[in-house]
Amino acid sequence: MYRTHTCGELRITDTGKVITLAGWVQKTREFGGMTFVDLRDRYGITQLVFNMETNAEQCQKARELGREYVIRVTGAVAERSNKNPNIPTGDIEITVDQLDILNPAVTPPFTIEENSDGGDELRMKYRYLDMRRPPLQRNLMLRHRMAQSIRHYLDLQGFIEVETPVMIKSTPEGARDFVVPSRMNQGQFYALPQSPQMFKQLLMVSGYDRYMQIVKCFRDEDLRADRQPEFTQIDCEMSFVEQDDILDIFEGLTKHLFKETLNVEFSGDFQRMHWEQAMAEYGSDKPDLRFGMKINCLKGADCHHGESGDAGTLLQTLPGQAFPLFAESEYIGGIVATGCAEYSRKQLDELTEFVKKPQIGAKGLIYVKYNADGTIKSSADKFFDAAALQKWAKVTGAKAGDLLLILAGKRDKTLKALGELRLEMGRKLELMDKNQFAPLWVVDFPLFEWDDETRRYYAMHHAFTSPKPEDVPYLDTDPGKVHANAYDLVINGVEVGGGSIRIHDSALQTRMFNIMGFTPEEADYRFGFLTNAFKYGAPPHGGIAFGFDRLVSLFAGLSSIRDVIAFPKNNQGRDVMQDSPAKIDDLQLDELGIRIVTSDE
Repeated sequence: MYRTHTCGELRITDTGKVITLAGWVQKTREFGGMTFVDLRDRYGITQLVFNMETNAEQCQKARELGREYVIRVTGAVAERSNKNPNIPTGDIEITVDQLDILNPAVTPPFTIEENSDGGDELRMKYRYLDMRRPPLQRNLMLRHRMAQSIRHYLDLQGFIEVETPVMIKSTPEGARDFVVPSRMNQGQFYALPQSPQMFKQLLMVSGYDRYMQIVKCFRDEDLRADRQPEFTQIDCEMSFVEQDDILDIFEGLTKHLFKETLNVEFSGDFQRMHWEQAMAEYGSDKPDLRFGMKINCLKGADCHHGESGDAGTLLQTLPGQAFPLFAESEYIGGIVATGCAEYSRKQLDELTEFVKKPQIGAKGLIYVKYNADGTIKSSADKFFDAAALQKWAKVTGAKAGDLLLILAGKRDKTLKALGELRLEMGRKLELMDKNQFAPLWVVDFPLFEWDDETRRYYAMHHAFTSPKPEDVPYLDTDPGKVHANAYDLVINGVEVGGGSIRIHDSALQTRMFNIMGFTPEEADYRFGFLTNAFKYGAPPHGGIAFGFDRLVSLFAGLSSIRDVIAFPKNNQGRDVMQDSPAKIDDLQLDELGIRIVTSDE
């Protein structure tokens, strides 16, 4: 046989056994008449010993080994004289009697170690080598364990796994579809599913009650650290349930995963927060609750000070000194950075440049230093006196030694900018402990969002999300007031899952399509198979989908999902190992009835 044991298996209790190992050469070292080889497989590393005096032929053969050679050895397990406490096999070594080279290897383009010297693109090109490294192996084994744990938990809850189609009809779900041309139906196209949304609802109509699937999904959208063009969801749906039923089941799944995988337990229920509260206090619908630094309102509808909720005398400028930024702004808000009053001018300039980035879009940054000695220094000193600045401290909770950072402008845009500034300060002050976990449910999202450019409403989640029953009367009169029966699970500022109670009534679904601007004919063309199914007795139902890649990366303490996916794409959506996407030949194009048109034609 190729091996009797793995390279991570042998211990001091195996001393004297004659065994056979197989694996890759990690490194070789020569000391006088002795040659040492570290042999690696995915289970660990074992040291091999070759002795020129007792077996010159095998020792000479070992000295010719290169990195990543695939070899097999037979020998006896012996106790090491210089033990290595850093590896599980560090108490033993193998005195080799027979060495067989199964496959030589060229020198790899980067070191296959815990910390490689290869850059991201190089390691992506040689992903099959990168995946030999322990960090990648740990990540993929973590992913495997989590998948098994998820299936086990949901099986005990009565869920069955059903596979849904990968080639479907293109439907508008927020992102662009990846499309697949049909050879047998030229001029027509399949789409790859952005999610199994409609199929899992049809499974509820079919009476399967509880469905789950760990499934590939596809979205043609701009990429970032937590996005890939193809990604994996834990997709679930349940019949005869309300929101609390779903939150209870999947809060249980989350706690189960943390306990089984990381041995982390949570006391009590996860916090639940309304969407409006999350936006007003954190400037984000996925707030990171590992640290405080809530947003404080100084001017606007969110404020709870002054007469009628306005700023009152809080923003009263010095005589003859108008401050147009504050006067013209719909909203003014600030965050307090504890103990940061000693920030230098350079540090404050860096924060100003941060908030003025195009993706954040603030006009500028106002700061107030409440110094430890009781003095106050502000970038708006010539407009506001010390009494006004003390009022700001009272409203925001700033104390001696603190730094108050203020932004102003349109409400929604300013809140989001403050949310980004809060996260930036959290990073700078190292308040985001990756070993701490702060889960919460964000609930009661708006059902629609208005788009000024197209002058129409779009579903914030998707077209099948049910409105809150108490808000249904607003559907025809003021859709912007309608809240969705929807929920997101957020952990450490990452949206790891989201879902909703679905519409199961055909008439209500038709009203939704009308508000979103679909003609009856267009709605029937795109979704008729689902709305027709509802006419045959659809149960009340709802579901949730977890981003499995995001969940694994969170458990692994990583910021990018690429390192928990075996063969990911780069930031341009390319697989640099295969060099895809790639052109296809003219014969294939002719069979598909497709002609490539360049931009200048």
